[in-house]
Amino acid sequence: MASKIKIKPLFDNVLIKPLETEDKTASGIILPDTAKEKPQTGKIMAVGEGARDDERKLIPMTVKVGQKVMYKKWGGSDVKVGNEEWTIVEQKDILAILE
Repeated sequence: MASKIKIKPLFDNVLIKPLETEDKTASGIILPDTAKEKPQTGKIMAVGEGARDDERKLIPMTVKVGQKVMYKKWGGSDVKVGNEEWTIVEQKDILAILE
């Protein structure tokens, strides 16, 4: 992306760019866009500073910009970034870091 992202998540929220899903099945059947499942993996594009505990101490984020992650299928909120649909989720909705 040529321009800088202008969305800065607050607290323990994470901005994720979903990774593309496969256009065809393992057996070779090509899927139309309407049949594709919502992706559950993506690349972290921005993170908030972290949540605060009951004593207002900052709980640092576990994930970082650039990591590929797996997140809950129906968690978060979709946001439009340019012409793309990205997702903002809470850090607790990230299930795994993909290595």
